[in-house]
Amino acid sequence: MRETSGIRRAAARIHEGTPPHRDRAVDALRAFAILGVVLGHWLVTALVADGDTLRAASPLGPMPWLAPVSWVFQTLAVFFMVGGHVATRGLASARARGTTYGAWLRARLVRLFRPVSAVLAVWAVAAAGLLLGGASFVTVHTVVKLALSPMWFLLVFAALTAATPLLARLNPLWPLAVVLHVDLVCFGLGGPSWLGWVNLAAGWLVPYTLGAAWTRGELERPRAGWTLLVGGAVATAVLVGFAGYPASMVGVPGAAVSNLNPPTLAAVTFGLAQCGLGLLLRDRLRRAMARPVAWAAVALVNLSAMTVFLWHQTAMTATTATGLLAGRLPGLHTRPDGLDWVAARLLWLPVFALVLGVCWAAFHGFEAATGRRGRGRERGRGRTRVVRVGGLPEPSGLREARRV
Repeated sequence: MRETSGIRRAAARIHEGTPPHRDRAVDALRAFAILGVVLGHWLVTALVADGDTLRAASPLGPMPWLAPVSWVFQTLAVFFMVGGHVATRGLASARARGTTYGAWLRARLVRLFRPVSAVLAVWAVAAAGLLLGGASFVTVHTVVKLALSPMWFLLVFAALTAATPLLARLNPLWPLAVVLHVDLVCFGLGGPSWLGWVNLAAGWLVPYTLGAAWTRGELERPRAGWTLLVGGAVATAVLVGFAGYPASMVGVPGAAVSNLNPPTLAAVTFGLAQCGLGLLLRDRLRRAMARPVAWAAVALVNLSAMTVFLWHQTAMTATTATGLLAGRLPGLHTRPDGLDWVAARLLWLPVFALVLGVCWAAFHGFEAATGRRGRGRERGRGRTRVVRVGGLPEPSGLREARRV
Protein backbone atom coordinates (compact mmCIF):
# COMPACT_ATOMS: atom_id res chain seq x y z
CA MET A 1 0.00 0.00 0.00
CA ARG A 2 2.85 2.38 0.87
CA GLU A 3 4.53 1.78 -2.51
CA THR A 4 1.24 2.33 -4.35
CA SER A 5 0.68 5.56 -2.45
CA GLY A 6 4.22 6.69 -3.27
CA ILE A 7 3.72 6.01 -6.96
CA ARG A 8 0.48 7.98 -6.98
CA ARG A 9 2.11 10.92 -5.21
CA ALA A 10 5.02 10.93 -7.66
CA ALA A 11 2.58 10.67 -10.59
CA ALA A 12 0.61 13.61 -9.20
CA ARG A 13 3.79 15.70 -9.01
CA ILE A 14 4.66 14.90 -12.63
CA HIS A 15 1.11 15.70 -13.67
CA GLU A 16 1.09 19.02 -11.83
CA GLY A 17 4.59 19.93 -13.01
CA THR A 18 3.76 19.50 -16.71
CA PRO A 19 3.10 22.77 -18.55
CA PRO A 20 -0.63 23.09 -19.30
CA HIS A 21 0.02 23.90 -22.96
CA ARG A 22 1.84 20.61 -23.57
CA ASP A 23 0.09 18.32 -26.06
CA ARG A 24 0.26 15.04 -24.19
CA ALA A 25 -1.18 13.15 -27.15
CA VAL A 26 2.15 13.66 -28.95
CA ASP A 27 4.04 11.93 -26.14
CA ALA A 28 1.45 9.16 -25.93
CA LEU A 29 1.78 8.42 -29.65
CA ARG A 30 5.56 8.34 -29.37
CA ALA A 31 5.46 6.01 -26.36
CA PHE A 32 3.03 3.62 -28.07
CA ALA A 33 5.16 3.64 -31.23
CA ILE A 34 8.32 2.72 -29.30
CA LEU A 35 6.59 0.00 -27.29
CA GLY A 36 5.00 -1.35 -30.48
CA VAL A 37 8.42 -1.75 -32.09
CA VAL A 38 9.79 -3.47 -28.98
CA LEU A 39 6.93 -5.96 -28.66
CA GLY A 40 6.91 -6.56 -32.39
CA HIS A 41 10.58 -7.51 -32.43
CA TRP A 42 10.17 -9.78 -29.42
CA LEU A 43 7.21 -11.55 -31.02
CA VAL A 44 8.39 -12.05 -34.61
CA THR A 45 12.14 -12.53 -34.12
CA ALA A 46 13.53 -15.89 -33.09
CA LEU A 47 17.03 -17.24 -32.49
CA VAL A 48 17.02 -20.96 -33.25
CA ALA A 49 19.68 -23.19 -31.67
CA ASP A 50 21.28 -25.40 -34.32
CA GLY A 51 23.75 -27.36 -32.25
CA ASP A 52 26.01 -24.70 -30.72
CA THR A 53 25.01 -22.13 -33.35
CA LEU A 54 22.24 -19.54 -33.16
CA ARG A 55 20.46 -18.59 -36.38
CA ALA A 56 17.80 -15.94 -36.97
CA ALA A 57 14.28 -17.06 -37.89
CA SER A 58 10.75 -15.69 -37.87
CA PRO A 59 7.38 -17.29 -37.14
CA LEU A 60 5.96 -15.32 -40.08
CA GLY A 61 7.72 -17.68 -42.52
CA PRO A 62 6.15 -21.02 -41.54
CA MET A 63 3.00 -19.31 -40.20
CA PRO A 64 2.16 -16.52 -42.69
CA TRP A 65 -1.32 -16.22 -41.20
CA LEU A 66 0.37 -14.39 -38.30
CA ALA A 67 1.02 -11.41 -40.60
CA PRO A 68 -1.61 -9.28 -38.77
CA VAL A 69 0.76 -9.26 -35.79
CA SER A 70 3.08 -7.11 -37.88
CA TRP A 71 0.19 -4.78 -38.69
CA VAL A 72 -0.26 -4.02 -34.99
CA PHE A 73 3.36 -3.71 -33.91
CA GLN A 74 5.14 -2.21 -36.94
CA THR A 75 4.64 1.35 -35.73
CA LEU A 76 7.69 3.17 -37.12
CA ALA A 77 5.57 5.41 -39.36
CA VAL A 78 3.84 6.87 -36.31
CA PHE A 79 7.23 7.48 -34.70
CA PHE A 80 8.51 9.30 -37.80
CA MET A 81 5.33 11.40 -37.97
CA VAL A 82 5.72 12.43 -34.33
CA GLY A 83 9.42 13.04 -34.95
CA GLY A 84 8.67 15.34 -37.87
CA HIS A 85 6.08 17.21 -35.84
CA VAL A 86 8.36 17.66 -32.83
CA ALA A 87 11.39 18.63 -34.95
CA THR A 88 9.62 21.27 -37.02
CA ARG A 89 7.89 22.71 -33.98
CA GLY A 90 11.13 22.66 -31.99
CA LEU A 91 13.10 24.35 -34.76
CA ALA A 92 10.51 27.11 -34.99
CA SER A 93 10.67 27.62 -31.21
CA ALA A 94 14.48 27.64 -31.28
CA ARG A 95 14.52 30.30 -33.97
CA ALA A 96 12.04 32.39 -32.00
CA ARG A 97 14.43 32.26 -29.01
CA GLY A 98 17.35 33.26 -31.19
CA THR A 99 19.00 29.81 -31.16
CA THR A 100 20.96 29.02 -34.30
CA TYR A 101 20.20 26.01 -36.48
CA GLY A 102 23.63 24.54 -35.66
CA ALA A 103 23.05 24.71 -31.91
CA TRP A 104 19.56 23.23 -32.26
CA LEU A 105 20.77 20.37 -34.45
CA ARG A 106 23.76 19.63 -32.24
CA ALA A 107 21.53 19.33 -29.17
CA ARG A 108 19.14 16.95 -30.93
CA LEU A 109 21.89 14.76 -32.36
CA VAL A 110 23.61 14.50 -28.98
CA ARG A 111 20.34 13.25 -27.49
CA LEU A 112 20.08 10.71 -30.29
CA PHE A 113 23.61 9.37 -30.39
CA ARG A 114 25.04 9.68 -26.90
CA PRO A 115 23.26 6.50 -25.70
CA VAL A 116 24.61 4.68 -28.78
CA SER A 117 28.15 4.83 -27.42
CA ALA A 118 27.25 2.53 -24.54
CA VAL A 119 25.59 -0.04 -26.81
CA LEU A 120 28.53 -0.12 -29.20
CA ALA A 121 31.06 -0.43 -26.37
CA VAL A 122 29.19 -3.27 -24.69
CA TRP A 123 28.74 -5.23 -27.91
CA ALA A 124 32.35 -4.70 -29.00
CA VAL A 125 33.46 -6.34 -25.74
CA ALA A 126 30.72 -9.00 -25.95
CA ALA A 127 31.57 -9.97 -29.53
CA ALA A 128 35.27 -10.27 -28.72
CA GLY A 129 34.46 -12.33 -25.63
CA LEU A 130 32.17 -14.66 -27.56
CA LEU A 131 34.74 -15.27 -30.27
CA LEU A 132 37.55 -15.84 -27.77
CA GLY A 133 35.25 -18.15 -25.83
CA GLY A 134 34.79 -20.40 -28.85
CA ALA A 135 31.41 -19.23 -30.17
CA SER A 136 30.98 -19.72 -33.90
CA PHE A 137 31.28 -16.75 -36.22
CA VAL A 138 27.72 -17.40 -37.43
CA THR A 139 26.39 -17.08 -33.87
CA VAL A 140 28.35 -13.91 -33.14
CA HIS A 141 27.33 -12.36 -36.46
CA THR A 142 23.66 -13.24 -35.84
CA VAL A 143 23.42 -11.84 -32.33
CA VAL A 144 25.48 -8.71 -33.03
CA LYS A 145 23.50 -7.94 -36.19
CA LEU A 146 20.24 -8.42 -34.31
CA ALA A 147 21.30 -6.33 -31.31
CA LEU A 148 22.59 -3.46 -33.44
CA SER A 149 19.79 -3.54 -36.02
CA PRO A 150 18.03 -0.52 -34.42
CA MET A 151 20.98 1.62 -35.51
CA TRP A 152 19.71 1.95 -39.09
CA PHE A 153 16.70 3.82 -37.75
CA LEU A 154 18.88 6.36 -35.99
CA LEU A 155 20.89 7.13 -39.11
CA VAL A 156 17.77 7.77 -41.19
CA PHE A 157 16.11 9.75 -38.41
CA ALA A 158 19.25 11.85 -37.90
CA ALA A 159 19.47 12.62 -41.62
CA LEU A 160 15.84 13.75 -41.72
CA THR A 161 16.34 15.81 -38.57
CA ALA A 162 19.32 17.56 -40.15
CA ALA A 163 17.22 18.32 -43.23
CA THR A 164 14.28 19.68 -41.21
CA PRO A 165 14.64 23.29 -42.48
CA LEU A 166 14.32 21.99 -46.04
CA LEU A 167 11.45 19.63 -45.19
CA ALA A 168 9.33 21.92 -43.03
CA ARG A 169 7.06 22.87 -45.94
CA LEU A 170 7.48 19.82 -48.18
CA ASN A 171 4.17 18.24 -49.21
CA PRO A 172 4.12 14.50 -48.30
CA LEU A 173 2.83 13.74 -51.81
CA TRP A 174 6.29 14.42 -53.27
CA PRO A 175 8.17 11.66 -51.41
CA LEU A 176 5.12 9.40 -51.86
CA ALA A 177 5.43 9.92 -55.63
CA VAL A 178 9.12 8.95 -55.43
CA VAL A 179 8.26 5.71 -53.64
CA LEU A 180 5.58 4.94 -56.22
CA HIS A 181 7.94 5.45 -59.16
CA VAL A 182 10.80 3.52 -57.56
CA ASP A 183 8.55 0.51 -56.95
CA LEU A 184 7.14 0.78 -60.45
CA VAL A 185 10.63 0.63 -61.93
CA CYS A 186 11.90 -2.10 -59.60
CA PHE A 187 8.88 -4.42 -59.57
CA GLY A 188 6.95 -3.48 -62.69
CA LEU A 189 9.72 -2.79 -65.21
CA GLY A 190 12.42 -5.10 -63.88
CA GLY A 191 14.78 -2.32 -62.87
CA PRO A 192 17.87 -2.84 -60.71
CA SER A 193 17.15 -3.92 -57.15
CA TRP A 194 19.59 -1.36 -55.70
CA LEU A 195 17.25 1.40 -56.84
CA GLY A 196 14.87 0.32 -54.10
CA TRP A 197 17.21 1.78 -51.49
CA VAL A 198 16.12 5.24 -52.60
CA ASN A 199 12.99 4.44 -50.62
CA LEU A 200 14.99 4.20 -47.41
CA ALA A 201 14.91 8.00 -47.40
CA ALA A 202 11.78 8.66 -49.46
CA GLY A 203 9.65 6.10 -47.61
CA TRP A 204 10.27 7.59 -44.17
CA LEU A 205 10.08 11.10 -45.56
CA VAL A 206 6.36 10.55 -46.07
CA PRO A 207 5.38 10.27 -42.38
CA TYR A 208 8.09 12.77 -41.37
CA THR A 209 6.63 15.42 -43.66
CA LEU A 210 3.17 14.48 -42.40
CA GLY A 211 4.46 15.55 -39.01
CA ALA A 212 5.55 18.85 -40.53
CA ALA A 213 2.07 19.28 -42.01
CA TRP A 214 0.68 18.62 -38.51
CA THR A 215 2.84 21.47 -37.20
CA ARG A 216 1.48 23.75 -39.93
CA GLY A 217 -2.05 22.99 -38.74
CA GLU A 218 -3.06 21.12 -41.90
CA LEU A 219 -4.09 17.89 -40.11
CA GLU A 220 -6.26 19.25 -37.32
CA ARG A 221 -9.62 18.36 -38.83
CA PRO A 222 -10.91 14.78 -38.48
CA ARG A 223 -11.28 14.65 -42.26
CA ALA A 224 -7.48 14.52 -42.63
CA GLY A 225 -7.21 11.55 -40.28
CA TRP A 226 -10.03 9.67 -41.98
CA THR A 227 -8.56 10.34 -45.43
CA LEU A 228 -5.20 8.91 -44.37
CA LEU A 229 -6.73 5.95 -42.54
CA VAL A 230 -9.19 4.88 -45.23
CA GLY A 231 -7.04 5.80 -48.21
CA GLY A 232 -3.95 4.12 -46.77
CA ALA A 233 -5.84 0.97 -45.75
CA VAL A 234 -7.54 0.59 -49.16
CA ALA A 235 -4.29 1.20 -51.04
CA THR A 236 -2.46 -1.36 -48.89
CA ALA A 237 -5.19 -3.96 -49.38
CA VAL A 238 -5.03 -3.49 -53.15
CA LEU A 239 -1.24 -3.72 -53.22
CA VAL A 240 -1.18 -6.89 -51.10
CA GLY A 241 -4.20 -8.52 -52.72
CA PHE A 242 -3.55 -7.73 -56.38
CA ALA A 243 0.01 -6.41 -56.84
CA GLY A 244 1.92 -9.19 -55.12
CA TYR A 245 3.28 -7.27 -52.13
CA PRO A 246 3.85 -9.34 -48.96
CA ALA A 247 1.16 -9.21 -46.30
CA SER A 248 3.75 -8.93 -43.54
CA MET A 249 4.85 -5.37 -42.82
CA VAL A 250 8.22 -6.55 -41.48
CA GLY A 251 10.97 -8.53 -43.16
CA VAL A 252 10.77 -12.34 -43.13
CA PRO A 253 14.06 -14.28 -43.48
CA GLY A 254 14.17 -16.07 -46.82
CA ALA A 255 11.32 -14.08 -48.39
CA ALA A 256 11.89 -12.73 -51.90
CA VAL A 257 10.55 -9.27 -51.03
CA SER A 258 10.60 -7.37 -47.76
CA ASN A 259 8.17 -4.53 -47.15
CA LEU A 260 10.58 -2.90 -44.72
CA ASN A 261 14.10 -3.41 -46.00
CA PRO A 262 13.91 -1.07 -47.85
CA PRO A 263 10.37 0.34 -47.44
CA THR A 264 8.00 -0.51 -50.26
CA LEU A 265 4.92 1.36 -51.42
CA ALA A 266 2.78 -1.07 -49.40
CA ALA A 267 4.70 -0.26 -46.21
CA VAL A 268 4.31 3.47 -46.87
CA THR A 269 0.57 3.30 -47.56
CA PHE A 270 0.14 1.12 -44.47
CA GLY A 271 2.06 3.75 -42.50
CA LEU A 272 -0.30 6.42 -43.80
CA ALA A 273 -3.23 4.42 -42.43
CA GLN A 274 -1.49 4.12 -39.05
CA CYS A 275 -0.75 7.83 -38.98
CA GLY A 276 -4.38 8.59 -39.81
CA LEU A 277 -5.53 6.41 -36.93
CA GLY A 278 -3.09 8.13 -34.60
CA LEU A 279 -4.38 11.55 -35.61
CA LEU A 280 -7.97 10.46 -35.03
CA LEU A 281 -7.11 9.20 -31.53
CA ARG A 282 -5.52 12.46 -30.37
CA ASP A 283 -8.53 13.73 -28.42
CA ARG A 284 -9.02 10.38 -26.65
CA LEU A 285 -5.33 10.25 -25.81
CA ARG A 286 -5.43 13.76 -24.38
CA ARG A 287 -8.32 12.76 -22.12
CA ALA A 288 -6.51 9.57 -21.07
CA MET A 289 -3.30 11.49 -20.34
CA ALA A 290 -5.22 13.78 -17.98
CA ARG A 291 -4.99 10.89 -15.50
CA PRO A 292 -1.81 11.38 -13.45
CA VAL A 293 -0.69 7.74 -13.37
CA ALA A 294 -1.22 7.25 -17.12
CA TRP A 295 0.63 10.47 -17.91
CA ALA A 296 3.52 9.61 -15.57
CA ALA A 297 3.95 6.23 -17.28
CA VAL A 298 4.00 7.85 -20.73
CA ALA A 299 6.41 10.56 -19.54
CA LEU A 300 8.81 7.97 -18.16
CA VAL A 301 8.72 5.95 -21.39
CA ASN A 302 9.51 9.09 -23.38
CA LEU A 303 12.36 10.03 -21.07
CA SER A 304 13.88 6.56 -21.62
CA ALA A 305 12.79 6.12 -25.24
CA MET A 306 16.30 5.85 -26.66
CA THR A 307 17.47 3.47 -23.95
CA VAL A 308 14.46 1.20 -24.43
CA PHE A 309 14.80 1.26 -28.20
CA LEU A 310 18.55 0.63 -28.28
CA TRP A 311 18.65 -2.13 -25.65
CA HIS A 312 15.47 -4.15 -26.29
CA GLN A 313 17.14 -6.46 -28.80
CA THR A 314 20.10 -6.90 -26.45
CA ALA A 315 17.66 -7.97 -23.73
CA MET A 316 16.23 -10.65 -26.01
CA THR A 317 19.59 -11.92 -27.32
CA ALA A 318 21.13 -11.95 -23.83
CA THR A 319 18.21 -13.98 -22.50
CA THR A 320 18.43 -16.39 -25.43
CA ALA A 321 22.19 -16.86 -25.18
CA THR A 322 22.11 -17.32 -21.40
CA GLY A 323 19.21 -19.74 -21.70
CA LEU A 324 21.38 -22.08 -23.77
CA LEU A 325 23.11 -23.06 -20.54
CA ALA A 326 19.89 -24.86 -19.61
CA GLY A 327 19.51 -26.53 -23.03
CA ARG A 328 17.03 -25.87 -25.83
CA LEU A 329 14.12 -24.04 -24.26
CA PRO A 330 10.67 -23.88 -25.96
CA GLY A 331 9.87 -20.47 -27.41
CA LEU A 332 13.47 -19.36 -26.99
CA HIS A 333 15.66 -21.74 -29.01
CA THR A 334 13.15 -23.93 -30.84
CA ARG A 335 11.92 -23.40 -34.39
CA PRO A 336 9.02 -20.95 -34.62
CA ASP A 337 6.75 -23.21 -36.64
CA GLY A 338 3.67 -23.82 -34.53
CA LEU A 339 1.21 -22.46 -32.00
CA ASP A 340 3.17 -24.13 -29.21
CA TRP A 341 6.08 -21.79 -30.03
CA VAL A 342 3.74 -18.77 -29.97
CA ALA A 343 2.38 -19.76 -26.55
CA ALA A 344 5.86 -20.33 -25.18
CA ARG A 345 7.16 -17.05 -26.61
CA LEU A 346 4.38 -15.12 -24.89
CA LEU A 347 5.60 -16.54 -21.59
CA TRP A 348 9.11 -15.24 -22.30
CA LEU A 349 7.98 -11.64 -22.82
CA PRO A 350 8.02 -10.78 -19.08
CA VAL A 351 11.56 -12.18 -18.88
CA PHE A 352 12.66 -10.00 -21.80
CA ALA A 353 11.04 -7.02 -20.08
CA LEU A 354 12.85 -7.81 -16.82
CA VAL A 355 16.23 -8.02 -18.57
CA LEU A 356 15.44 -4.79 -20.43
CA GLY A 357 14.74 -3.23 -17.04
CA VAL A 358 18.22 -4.27 -15.90
CA CYS A 359 19.71 -2.70 -19.05
CA TRP A 360 17.72 0.45 -18.39
CA ALA A 361 18.97 0.66 -14.81
CA ALA A 362 22.56 0.27 -16.00
CA PHE A 363 22.54 2.58 -19.02
CA HIS A 364 19.71 5.11 -18.88
CA GLY A 365 22.17 7.59 -17.37
CA PHE A 366 23.70 8.04 -20.82
CA GLU A 367 20.35 9.33 -22.06
CA ALA A 368 19.71 11.53 -19.03
CA ALA A 369 23.19 13.08 -18.98
CA THR A 370 22.27 15.66 -21.63
CA GLY A 371 19.42 16.91 -19.47
CA ARG A 372 21.65 17.19 -16.39
CA ARG A 373 24.16 19.27 -18.32
CA GLY A 374 21.27 21.37 -19.64
CA ARG A 375 20.01 22.05 -16.11
CA GLY A 376 23.48 23.24 -15.12
CA ARG A 377 23.63 25.63 -18.05
CA GLU A 378 20.18 27.00 -17.30
CA ARG A 379 21.10 27.66 -13.65
CA GLY A 380 24.27 29.39 -14.78
CA ARG A 381 22.20 31.81 -16.83
CA GLY A 382 20.02 32.57 -13.84
CA ARG A 383 16.81 31.65 -15.63
CA THR A 384 14.18 29.02 -14.94
CA ARG A 385 13.20 27.04 -18.00
CA VAL A 386 11.84 23.65 -18.82
CA VAL A 387 14.74 21.30 -19.58
CA ARG A 388 14.45 18.56 -22.15
CA VAL A 389 15.67 15.04 -21.48
CA GLY A 390 15.50 12.74 -24.47
CA GLY A 391 13.29 15.25 -26.27
CA LEU A 392 10.75 15.52 -23.43
CA PRO A 393 10.66 18.37 -20.92
CA GLU A 394 11.28 17.00 -17.44
CA PRO A 395 8.37 17.93 -15.16
CA SER A 396 8.93 18.50 -11.47
CA GLY A 397 8.41 15.34 -9.46
CA LEU A 398 10.19 13.11 -11.97
CA ARG A 399 13.13 12.57 -9.65
CA GLU A 400 10.76 11.21 -7.01
CA ALA A 401 9.17 8.91 -9.61
CA ARG A 402 12.57 7.50 -10.51
CA ARG A 403 13.28 6.72 -6.87
CA VAL A 404 9.91 4.97 -6.56
